[in-house]
Amino acid sequence: CGGLGLISMYFASSPEFLIFSMVGVGIAWASILAMPYAMLAGSLPAHKMGVYMGIFNFFITIPQIVSGIINRPIVHNLFGNKAIYAIVMAGVLFLVAAASVSFVEDKDDVVTA
Repeated sequence: CGGLGLISMYFASSPEFLIFSMVGVGIAWASILAMPYAMLAGSLPAHKMGVYMGIFNFFITIPQIVSGIINRPIVHNLFGNKAIYAIVMAGVLFLVAAASVSFVEDKDDVVTA
């Protein structure tokens, strides 16, 4: 949904069409916020959960910061200041990431007392 939503923005003929694009991105965003933590929680020891979740959070926030710094030169030099192409690239990478998740083995949570 998310990758197709981002890619479909390129083909939007009117601002009203973007509502459909954003619905796709919104559906994906809901799972982006929760699923990585849910997948990770099943493979962590309960007594170290907070530490590992904190470390995992670095791998979410640091790429966002780096992306914010390097994307301006990429849009300027690679896409000729046309940010829509960066959004299309993000959509393609989104689809690659979605396909890659199919290789992740999700373990069920095991509650131990």
